[in-house]
Amino acid sequence: MADLSKRISGIEMGATIRPGLIGNPEGVEEIPRYRLPAEGMDPRSAYQLIKGEIDLDGSARLNLATFVTTFMEPEALQLFTESAEKNMVDKDEYPQTAAIEERCVTMIGDLWSAQDAGSVIGTSTTGSSEACMLAGLAFKRRWQRRMREAGKSVERPNIVFSSGVQVVWEKFANYFEVEPRYVPVTADAPHLTPEGAVAACDENTIGVVPILGVTYTGAFEPVQQIAEALDRLAAEGGPDVPIHVDAASGGFIAPFLDPDLAWDFRLPRVHSINASGHKYGHVYPGLGWVVWRSRELLPEELIFKVAYLGGEMDTFGLNFSRPGSQVLLQYYNFLRLGWSGYRRVQAELRRVAGYLAAEIAATPGLEVISDQGGLPVVAWQQSPRSSRSWDLHHLSVKLRERGWQVPAYPLPDTLSDRLIMRAVVRNGFRSDLAEIFIQDLRRAVEELDALPAAPPAARTAAVFHH
Repeated sequence: MADLSKRISGIEMGATIRPGLIGNPEGVEEIPRYRLPAEGMDPRSAYQLIKGEIDLDGSARLNLATFVTTFMEPEALQLFTESAEKNMVDKDEYPQTAAIEERCVTMIGDLWSAQDAGSVIGTSTTGSSEACMLAGLAFKRRWQRRMREAGKSVERPNIVFSSGVQVVWEKFANYFEVEPRYVPVTADAPHLTPEGAVAACDENTIGVVPILGVTYTGAFEPVQQIAEALDRLAAEGGPDVPIHVDAASGGFIAPFLDPDLAWDFRLPRVHSINASGHKYGHVYPGLGWVVWRSRELLPEELIFKVAYLGGEMDTFGLNFSRPGSQVLLQYYNFLRLGWSGYRRVQAELRRVAGYLAAEIAATPGLEVISDQGGLPVVAWQQSPRSSRSWDLHHLSVKLRERGWQVPAYPLPDTLSDRLIMRAVVRNGFRSDLAEIFIQDLRRAVEELDALPAAPPAARTAAVFHH
């Protein structure tokens, strides 16, 4: 294979693009693929060239792998286009966008049961990854201050979560030099348990991170029980460890569908919460939110001052330039849907997920492993008693023949020998599409069952070329 320098220099075959004649009135014959072209082209030609390439991508509507929003209303798209140039951090230039961001933070604080929504402090981010980084950094700084005041070392901070945690927390631990303590998930407890969390804590623990919506199965980890266990640990003379709830997906599900579930600021031990507006907040990517129950929980040294209408406004984040349009889209959804609208949409998603779960469970050889009390997500595996000559990777490939993107992957840690598939139900995935998906799933299973038995390598090739 030619090395990268040859590809970039244009020596390798395929290093240029030939636009052809259609939509190419200027007659440009070759465009370098890995170098800036010497001459430009008219906007229509540039658009058509790129559009032709991205048409090879999968359909966003049929992508059941992603939690990210793939549908918004035409009015939202118009608002998105009209505000695409706004930089969220330029608060003096875009003061009304900044004011709307503050409204959203207050609304979200109220949604997450803050006693005084006006006292919360928070910010929009480019996604939950940045929000988690900020929350973890606040934990670390507060822990360092506490340890220094006690005359103790600040050399070995650690943070606790389950082995099913999203990779962003592994990144946080790596980037900010914090030891990650993974509590292994098991078949009996495929989530963080109160006992596991407490056992992993010591005086160097900066925080515990339960997940409201595990990526693999959509399950809500037992935040209230974990908080109560940490309360007992502190009351018995152990470390006083705070909680950050990673509610990337569940933060916009639980308040509407499980209002009696205590996972949020109703629990005093919960210091901060993050959620993705671009997941079940139903906004195009990228948008996240992080909110602290009170200003004192966000270390002052993490807050910067920017000019704002002749005065100053707080700002904090890892990115200094980020889009303001997604914040406006979040506010649009808040106004457009209201509490009852969000509840109606989320309930429909959970209903469709329940339909998928029931139909998949009724498909011979498949076994649903997710309950329907968390996210509108369905996860399934092959029945342990299945003697089929194919696995879920083959099923994933067969579904792609009809355009469906459904991942197959192993569970984490001690469950890594179990292969599962997962379908995420999002706004825009209607009942009629769900019915078509089930038909295609069962047809794929039947076609795989009809393949002749063969050694694993040959069988894989047959599936890929059938």
